[in-house]
Amino acid sequence: MKILTVEDEPVSRAVLRHALARLGHETVEAADGKEAWSLLQGEHLRLIISDWMMPRVDGLELCRRIRGASAPEYTYFILLSARDNSEENQFTAMEAGVDDFLTKPLSAHDLWTRLRVAERILRSTTHLHQLEGMLPICSYCKKIRDDQNYWQQIERYLSEHSRAEFSHSICPDCYRQNALPQIEQLKRTPLTSRNQPAPPYRGETK
Repeated sequence: MKILTVEDEPVSRAVLRHALARLGHETVEAADGKEAWSLLQGEHLRLIISDWMMPRVDGLELCRRIRGASAPEYTYFILLSARDNSEENQFTAMEAGVDDFLTKPLSAHDLWTRLRVAERILRSTTHLHQLEGMLPICSYCKKIRDDQNYWQQIERYLSEHSRAEFSHSICPDCYRQNALPQIEQLKRTPLTSRNQPAPPYRGETK
């Protein structure tokens, strides 16, 4: 994964670079929040590890700018700090939109753990984004084509790819075009004939 690291201290930036490389990640580096914000205007990077205290634009201000922008997909923001993780500091950071924390000096195990969580969250948000986007749906039967090129009912597709539950109803157009004519047809049918199977509704006749 490509990760944007934002750190004004060169030695700390190098430590973070080597630690991420050992875990198999590629890094894009910025020396402060202002430089990072400029980089993000040209490339959408979904995972950011940023120092808190930096000149010009600090980590919290960078996070606020990212949350205030309209990005195509969610950006996961990890705040790196030598400050104590008191409840007040954590509350301030979370209010700015920070997702997780890392404390200096950097622990390789903590870094690995935070990245694993970040990857899972980003996969979930990507999946949700895909469901919210345009789905390949048949214009006639309204079935959806899945990733394996199989066609299935929309209820089954969404139940397999989300936690959505369905309560079936009838929209106004279908009520007028389908349900109401069937009701009227039933009203005209003698009571003695109602126990017999009704012919299928063929639509309105001219």
